[in-house]
Amino acid sequence: MNINRTTLAICYSLLSIVLFDAMGLIIKHLSVAYTAAELSAYRNIFGLIPTLLFLWGSAEWHRKGRILRVRQWRLAMTRGVFLTAAQLSFYMSLGLLSFATASTIAYANALFLVALAVPLLGEKVGAVRWFAVLIGFGGVVMIVGPGRDTFSTLALLPLIAAFCYALVGVTARMMDEDVPTPLINLYSSGIAAVGAFILVPIMGGFTPLRETTDILWIAAMGAFGGCAVLLLVTAYRMADQSDLAPFSYFGIPIAFFLGWVFFGEAPWNELFPGALLIIMGGMLIIWRERRLRQSQTTTSSAT
Repeated sequence: MNINRTTLAICYSLLSIVLFDAMGLIIKHLSVAYTAAELSAYRNIFGLIPTLLFLWGSAEWHRKGRILRVRQWRLAMTRGVFLTAAQLSFYMSLGLLSFATASTIAYANALFLVALAVPLLGEKVGAVRWFAVLIGFGGVVMIVGPGRDTFSTLALLPLIAAFCYALVGVTARMMDEDVPTPLINLYSSGIAAVGAFILVPIMGGFTPLRETTDILWIAAMGAFGGCAVLLLVTAYRMADQSDLAPFSYFGIPIAFFLGWVFFGEAPWNELFPGALLIIMGGMLIIWRERRLRQSQTTTSSAT
């Protein structure tokens, strides 16, 4: 059976979502005994392994002499700082909120990406995309629930994580185009690992292993996260982002299902209809991006 590149890329993308959620489940399981900073440190150390493998397998990097220094090294390191803040906030939220709620709010990063592209990249965002952002943010507000008796400031943690993850994404587009993606990831993951190790003593230091099996959980957490990144990078190199983006929202029902199966959580009242508005806002942005790309393609062909 022949599978075209786009279909295979979609499969990789969906598998990466499942692995990211599996990593999140382990983080939530381990957060009972270990701080978010500890888990972030372990995650980044293991995450460097697939990044290094992917860099070594980059023909472009070998062709250019295996150079590790990049011209915009300050920006590359700044991305690591943003990643440190994103991971710390998200990992803390996984330990304090229901799994599906934390994961769903974190999907607001797609909306932040559009908003941040204006001041940082100088992009012009039209009325349709701003309307989509407002719809998505409306969904986030409904989930966070300010003004409700059940409102908790803890729900702001995944929102902070979404903002920081969006900064990581936007700043990646500011890097020189000739810099291999794995090298950019090496800088950001390396700095995130250092940042996490600095935060560990501030948050109480490293905790002795609760059980010997926790070593296996930690290794699995790093392996799942590292492989997920590798699959996602591979998928986006095989197909256009607009072809893959709609499938990213499968992560919301997957997270809901996994949270229900493993932790007995079913936060219907917290998530709906807010989650649907987040999906609607993201899908509207994707639709608009595709229309713009098709229009540009048609114009280029006509000229």
